[in-house]
Amino acid sequence: MGEKTVRILLVEDDDRISKPIAEDLRNQRYVVEIAEDGVEGWEYLQTIYYDLILLDLMLPRLDGITLCKRLRNSGYRGFVLMLTAKDTLSDKVIGLDAGADDYLIKPFELDELSARMRALLRRPSEIRPSILRESELMLDPTTHEVFYAENLLKLTPKEYLLLEYFLQYPGRVFTRTILLDKLWEIDRSSSESTVKTHISNLRRKLKKAGCEIPSIETIYGVGYCLRTSEGRSS
Repeated sequence: MGEKTVRILLVEDDDRISKPIAEDLRNQRYVVEIAEDGVEGWEYLQTIYYDLILLDLMLPRLDGITLCKRLRNSGYRGFVLMLTAKDTLSDKVIGLDAGADDYLIKPFELDELSARMRALLRRPSEIRPSILRESELMLDPTTHEVFYAENLLKLTPKEYLLLEYFLQYPGRVFTRTILLDKLWEIDRSSSESTVKTHISNLRRKLKKAGCEIPSIETIYGVGYCLRTSEGRSS
């Protein structure tokens, strides 16, 4: 791994398990953060890219299977190592089908956990996210930073996710309902007006930075799409 900093997110509600794991991994020079439930884990992942997630299966507020599915549906391409006390074949299949890369049964030795992590991190780097560019606008999924003409834009997590989604599919039209389902699926109190407000704020920040192309275009009666320098707007 050389000098690259490897970021690990441990999503585990039992501190008798999370604290020894975090201490051991930090001693190995990993950068480790702990989320105590699934919703907190999701919030962490909206602001920082983690190379690997250690994900407990049984979590309060949002279980590990549901969180893993949502991560994969949102485009997360890092590694997920699921930790669970359930050891039946059907439980393993459910976890792997949800998008986990590996599965470790509790209780386990820290040495085995480290070995499993190293095996995952040795996998080809092609699965890591690549920088998204349109004209002078650049979005880096690894650092969650957005630049226009080399100037850093200060976006909220939801504004960042909206822009990332549009940049992944330039020219494709998305309804407010689709964007709400994709990016606000945990927050049941949000509505289509929430999407409209965030897009308005994102447009304002892009305009203030001088970014005219690409732009988020309203397709009246349908939804929104990213208009690029190639004129793809439908």
